[in-house]
Amino acid sequence: MTDRQFSMLIDGQPHPGAGSFDVVNPATGEPFARCPKADEAVLNQAVAAAKAAFPAWATRPAEERAALVVKLANAIEARASEIASLLTAEQGKPLDQAMYEAMGSTFVLRAFAAMRIEDRVLRDEGGNQVTEHRTPLGVVAAIMPWNFPMILLMNKLGPALVTGNTMVAKPAPTTPLTTLLIGEIARDILPPGVLNIICDENDLGAALTAHPDVAKVAFTGSTATGIKVMQSGAAGLKRMTLELGGNDAAIVLDDVDPVEAARKIYGGAMANAGQICVAIKRAYVPTAMYDAFCDELARLASEAVVDDGTRQGAQIGPVQNRMQFDKIRALLDHARANGTILAGGAPLDRPGYFIPPTIVRDLADDAPLVREEQFGPVLPVMRYDSIEEVIARTNDSEHGLGGSVWGRDLERATSVARQVNSGTVWVNQYLAIDANIPFRGAKMSGIGSELGEAGLHEYTQAHVINAVAFEANGW
Repeated sequence: MTDRQFSMLIDGQPHPGAGSFDVVNPATGEPFARCPKADEAVLNQAVAAAKAAFPAWATRPAEERAALVVKLANAIEARASEIASLLTAEQGKPLDQAMYEAMGSTFVLRAFAAMRIEDRVLRDEGGNQVTEHRTPLGVVAAIMPWNFPMILLMNKLGPALVTGNTMVAKPAPTTPLTTLLIGEIARDILPPGVLNIICDENDLGAALTAHPDVAKVAFTGSTATGIKVMQSGAAGLKRMTLELGGNDAAIVLDDVDPVEAARKIYGGAMANAGQICVAIKRAYVPTAMYDAFCDELARLASEAVVDDGTRQGAQIGPVQNRMQFDKIRALLDHARANGTILAGGAPLDRPGYFIPPTIVRDLADDAPLVREEQFGPVLPVMRYDSIEEVIARTNDSEHGLGGSVWGRDLERATSVARQVNSGTVWVNQYLAIDANIPFRGAKMSGIGSELGEAGLHEYTQAHVINAVAFEANGW
């Protein structure tokens, strides 16, 4: 166990909480730190601090708010190595990937700091001027998952602060420490109350999202939990941004080399041990290419280095927590009995939550591994015989977050992509997420937008001013 003490952040001051709980290193399965825990009284303090800070922050010039967001990004970058080490300890991802997340977080903050919301003139004729302007909402409750605890906080913090809102952030209980370290850094940069951070053991979500002084909820996580968040905020008609689960399909067309396509798709499926909302969760391949594609995936999976993220050369770390580990293990048991395991297929016989990259073929479309979001390093591969068939099978899902199409004929591949019912569909690439491009879900994969101008607008209220000259109205 580390001797380091962590504190929550409330009204610009460290807060010890009303108790504490263990944080487990997924590479060992053992606790390595203690995290302070809030109760409802502490939660109310955090919301009250954010509410009190809102008027001054909202009226502060946008350029000053943006400058402080950039200052926070710079301070995070200066401590990126320290942040990455802590992120690996609590999340499990290899150090180089943790550093990528830390640095990516600074890019997100700087991108939002460069954005501005301008008034829009909707009409200006005959003495009638109609304009739309936007104002901040108030206190934002931000709830983050455990797969990318840092960058998914920044996707919310950047637009919230730039547009003049204040925030109460609640990280996942299995990965709270990186967020607390961000709070420690922000304490010396942001005015008191602008950012507040509380931690719990998944017992304060309803109280936070239903709080009468919270104007907006920004949540990233599972669809099941997103439904609960929406229900909790319904009584107050909270503004909602929900970025939820995905079951993203990769469609391989018949004009590509199957070995080359397999290499590209493998990375999109196994990055972050498959624990990405838009990771490739299922692949569809023409029958004529099926064997060659599956064989190459199996080769790549069998050669992957699965290890503790602190060790040199580790490519894939452990699954982040025991609950997810057990879920994936159950999916593998079913897949083993109903399909063909080409690589992996069982947890490693060692401490921690290690599951090697697993490739499964010959599963039916109604298999749990195909229908459900596995959120782990397991990829089912299915064959198809026609474009119409594969589009129908791809869209036969309650999810619609991301997807991809792979083909040499770009016009044809793009035409197929347009028929995939997902918020984002990439062509011949994957995980090409840019802070300046909106990211949103279709169907049960979410509501609202993150990133881009659309994501910025999610943190504002639009007002229309419809004005006419006094003499022109005939009164």
